[in-house]
Amino acid sequence: MARRIFPNAIAPLSVLAVLTLLGALLPNGPLAPPAASAATITIVNADGAGEGFNDTTPATPVGGNPGTTVGAQRLYVFQTAAGIWASILRSNVEIRVSAQFGPLTPCDASSGVLGSAGPTTVHRDFPGALIAGAWYHQALANKLTGSDLDPQADINANFNSSVGTSTCLTPGWYYGIDGNEGTQIELLPVVLHEIGHGLGFSTTTNGQTGLYLNSFPHVWDFFLFNPATGLHWNQMNQAQRAASATSCGNLVWDGAATTAGGARLLGPKPNLHVNSPAAAAGDYDVGTASFGPPLSSTGVTGDVVLANDGTGVLTNACEPLINVVAGKIVLLDRGGCTFVVKVKNAQNAGAIGVIVADSVAGCPPAGLGGSDPTITIPSVRISQSDGVLLKANLTGMNATLIQDPTKKAGTHVSGRVKMYAPLPYAAGSSVSHWDVSAEPNLLMEPAINTSLSSDPDLTMQLFADIGWLGTSGVEVVENSGGPLQFSLGQSMPNPGADLTSVRFVVPSRGRVVMRLFDVSGRLVRTAVDELLGPGAYSAPIPTAGLAGGVYFYRLEAGGMSLSRRLAVLP
Repeated sequence: MARRIFPNAIAPLSVLAVLTLLGALLPNGPLAPPAASAATITIVNADGAGEGFNDTTPATPVGGNPGTTVGAQRLYVFQTAAGIWASILRSNVEIRVSAQFGPLTPCDASSGVLGSAGPTTVHRDFPGALIAGAWYHQALANKLTGSDLDPQADINANFNSSVGTSTCLTPGWYYGIDGNEGTQIELLPVVLHEIGHGLGFSTTTNGQTGLYLNSFPHVWDFFLFNPATGLHWNQMNQAQRAASATSCGNLVWDGAATTAGGARLLGPKPNLHVNSPAAAAGDYDVGTASFGPPLSSTGVTGDVVLANDGTGVLTNACEPLINVVAGKIVLLDRGGCTFVVKVKNAQNAGAIGVIVADSVAGCPPAGLGGSDPTITIPSVRISQSDGVLLKANLTGMNATLIQDPTKKAGTHVSGRVKMYAPLPYAAGSSVSHWDVSAEPNLLMEPAINTSLSSDPDLTMQLFADIGWLGTSGVEVVENSGGPLQFSLGQSMPNPGADLTSVRFVVPSRGRVVMRLFDVSGRLVRTAVDELLGPGAYSAPIPTAGLAGGVYFYRLEAGGMSLSRRLAVLP
């Protein structure tokens, strides 16, 4: 018998941002979804008169958003986000998102809650469930079973109307959809992020306690994996799950589509590689600096020496160094002064690079903040425990600071993509987000980044792993007859708007990739990246959010490639 339940916890986004479930729908009616979507996602207006989507405050059209009131601009952003998700997912069941704006706390001038979203209900053991005894978010459960399992909205979402006031994130919301937010906070990626949680990017298992929801795992738990123990969450006991949620880089996503997507999408990894002595040799996770030159692919190599400034805490480099460090990489301790002061003191003494060891226990840190245009040497930050290990083995130590092209940022040594598992546990953020070490930044990281705008990036692959149709909704179509030949059809419609569909045929089993490029040759979308058997297929090319103009899509399979032209309507 199919079971459903109302979850009591969901995952947040922040600038710092937190998610909460909302109450019942208000009777304001649905907002029309974008046309030509592979799935239908409807935004349901849950705001009262004069607030949120109904705010009639005049506004000037901005960044591709034609709205002339604050409410209309908010609605346009939500419909744009719905169109992007709809263009890359397939479901025969309408996905309804109940959304509203209202004051959210905590929030101050520089940080606070941006918004929240999650599934209204979760379901298990329904017809079509891929894993027995596992909870599924309602939208995915509906998709798998082919019918609406609950008449309520599938996703509840709440966003902060206080953003932009004197007491809450004063730069305010940016309602453009072009990624040119400047110092403001772009709403589009925040909405994409929150809808992503509601579609399935979170688990109902409590990461802090390891406790299952009503004694059953979530489909996510079959993919959360700890390489140190060799166990998935559904194989662990409660205590093991809780420990895994604070294991720093040892909680990863063990899904084939995501692992393959990470290898393709993620960039080179910032790395500290200790060459000698043997007792400390190996790779160390690092945070990079906002000042000085970025790490390079060739790297900076030198002997490592501990800082000595002769005053107070000798190793914090808050005063000019008195030991010989010329031509060497300086290891120093955090605390006592700013990062730029430490690194500049090392540079003035002739150092070629700096390693800052953290002063408190925790995971590999995010980085070194500050600004000083006169700093010309690279610097990185490591965890306290890694600093202790290096200090214990300084004799004969040689190391390289490098942007390592042989490794992928945000991945474990096993090649799997890391999930966010900081120490201490971050309520509302841990487990149900990518790790912050990913580069480029990913949509489903726990905090918003200015580099994000309209690209769902690696979320598509995770959705493929948990049961949404393939990486991009590839469907088998009836073959026209005759022997199979490698072929690529013309997109339909062409010109396209939010979505065009392409048919193609592959003669033998293998990896099939279809990408979309602009006229300069820049990759703008990956429509297909899957292992497919011989046959005829149809796949959407999501074009929502792209500027109007001419693009090219290319099919690659079996060592062959074919290209066609596609026009996108503005």
